[in-house]
Amino acid sequence: MNKYLIVALGGGIGSVLRFWAGGYVSSRLGTRFPYGTFVINITASFLIGFIMTVLAERAHWDPSWRYLLVAGFLGGYSTFSTFEYETFQVFRDGEFLIAAMNIALSVGVGFVAVWIGAIAGRSIG
Repeated sequence: MNKYLIVALGGGIGSVLRFWAGGYVSSRLGTRFPYGTFVINITASFLIGFIMTVLAERAHWDPSWRYLLVAGFLGGYSTFSTFEYETFQVFRDGEFLIAAMNIALSVGVGFVAVWIGAIAGRSIG
């Protein structure tokens, strides 16, 4: 299958899941802090660490899986531009502590999630 179609398929699925998950988390936890985007960015960070480690170190899968899962699905699912815009909005509204917390937590916890994902990917027997 054409790699562009594979990326489009994965991206469509990731985008729909992002839309659903962001709304679900926000409806449960509120919107003062951008919880939905935070949860999506952290799970995407874990997943990219896990998937890339499995694909690079554990599996001899067809490169099409990387197109589908990483470029497509995670590209559609992760929300870095949304993270930036939501952080700008709370900053603009004078919520400097919320903006700083979102930056620090998203970057710090996101990094740890990539690290844990890579460890999890290596532990697959």
